[in-house]
Amino acid sequence: MNATTLPAHADVLAAAERLRGRVVRTPMLRHPLLDSLTGGTVLVKPEPLQRTGSFKFRGATNAVLRLDPEQRAAGVVTHSSGNHGQAVACAAAAEGVKALIAMPKDAPSIKVESTRRWGAEITFFDRASTDREALAQRLAEERGASLLPPFDHPDVIAGQGTLALELAEDARAAGLAMDALAVCTGGGGLIAGCALAMEGASPGTEVWAAEPEGWDDTARSLAAGERLANDGRGALLCDALLSMRPGALTFAVNQPRLKGGVAVTEAEVFRAMRLAFEALKIVVEPGGAVALAALLAGKIPARGRTVGVVLSGGNVDPAVFARALAG
Repeated sequence: MNATTLPAHADVLAAAERLRGRVVRTPMLRHPLLDSLTGGTVLVKPEPLQRTGSFKFRGATNAVLRLDPEQRAAGVVTHSSGNHGQAVACAAAAEGVKALIAMPKDAPSIKVESTRRWGAEITFFDRASTDREALAQRLAEERGASLLPPFDHPDVIAGQGTLALELAEDARAAGLAMDALAVCTGGGGLIAGCALAMEGASPGTEVWAAEPEGWDDTARSLAAGERLANDGRGALLCDALLSMRPGALTFAVNQPRLKGGVAVTEAEVFRAMRLAFEALKIVVEPGGAVALAALLAGKIPARGRTVGVVLSGGNVDPAVFARALAG
């Protein structure tokens, strides 16, 4: 596939084979408290347990493995608030590929330090005044490197969808079929991969986008039938999901496949983080908790249904996590 080709269910299956033994097959978790609070059967996919602490390692690894020898020699470039940057840095290091990551100056220090730990070069930019996509494109062109964007790339999308394949398989093994799947959504790469996975693995499953208030571009775009941008003035708590608009590829995949989108408040996010820690013993970052937050808030129908929910990442700043636990 080239960078403008729409991926399909078959590409998610191919990615799953490619990633076998390279990524963690995270478990399906359940807890009676979640079922009691929602009135349904809740199946949790905990990607904080993934390498680098988020689902992003799946897409990054798939994309790096798809590079030819000449591309590997030239290196890779991306832009990221942290999770995709860490994932690309780790995936590139595993294959001996140089990586340059453009990161916002205000990215959480835990994400910056982890990205640097994998040996990547980092350049910082101002979140408010810089077009990060244009910056990454320029850096890639200057170096002759391959650009691996956080979500709008077919190999990245296909890799992310492998987590939904795993969840569908584990649900079937438990004698369950998902009526719905709630997915944390920023630029739409994860939910696009999940939608493609469900199309073949569980075609009766509704796929719902969950976003932070003020950053609900996917929900509004689905309602309008075209890509709409955020105004950028929303709260910055869910730093992993602060894309300005859906990707061109991701929206093309998502528009005909998603059931809808919902937005959650900061209080609802903190509640979900707290519950994940207390009940599941999983540390979840704010952006990684929005799907669970939407489910707990009753914004995605769960009563009498079996609902999958993705906890997408666990790279949370300790001070932010302390705020969540404090209530």
